Amino acid sequence: MKVLIPSPLHSYTGRSWADAAGSTLGELLFDLDRQYPGIRFRMIDEQERMRRHVRFFVNGEQTFDLALPLGPADEVCIVQALSGG
Repeated sequence: MKVLIPSPLHSYTGRSWADAAGSTLGELLFDLDRQYPGIRFRMIDEQERMRRHVRFFVNGEQTFDLALPLGPADEVCIVQALSGG
């Protein structure tokens, strides 16, 4: 399925989208990490929790559930907050 990648993570993918597979959001993130090593750690911490500055949207709906089931036609958007002044 298509995954929109935020600009701060383009250094991993080299582009603003990627194709990944998984029956859940968590599996999809493991597939992204298989293709782009290290990207998952930028989104998921050591306790397997979503990092505070990252948001996940599936078909336009925000989710906090890594076990959320996904279908092949779903679209996943990863949004990363930026900070600064």
